[in-house]
Amino acid sequence: MRPIRVLVAKPGLDGHDRGAKVVAAALRDAGMEVIYTGLHQTPEMIATAAVQEDADVIGLSILSGAHMTLIPRVRQLVEAQGRDDILITGGGIIPREDMDALQAQGIGRLFGPGTPTTELVDYIKDWFASREARDTAKSGT
Repeated sequence: MRPIRVLVAKPGLDGHDRGAKVVAAALRDAGMEVIYTGLHQTPEMIATAAVQEDADVIGLSILSGAHMTLIPRVRQLVEAQGRDDILITGGGIIPREDMDALQAQGIGRLFGPGTPTTELVDYIKDWFASREARDTAKSGT
């Protein structure tokens, strides 16, 4: 099975990326291919990079409070490029009610501060295995 490709991004003006780097390292240690785009990325930059890199997952790290705008925008832009199969997940300082609202819009599970990285790794691996099984069943191979 090929490695899961994860694009980790910091959208918006938030200048703190320690958490994103810890997550990127944990995903890499778990055998995933990780592309880290760095700080101050626009939703357009993130979506374009995800499509160009053929990402399976976009992990957004948001501490700025702009999650209700930035996360749906990234999803909209990725879908506009024909990639509605990419899991959009992430974490940061996001109130539970906002996490629930975003998940109701089709965003993947979101993680708060202090979540063990193993939870995120397991979530992504489980999601990917489900997607691969679905795709195999569709193609009949």
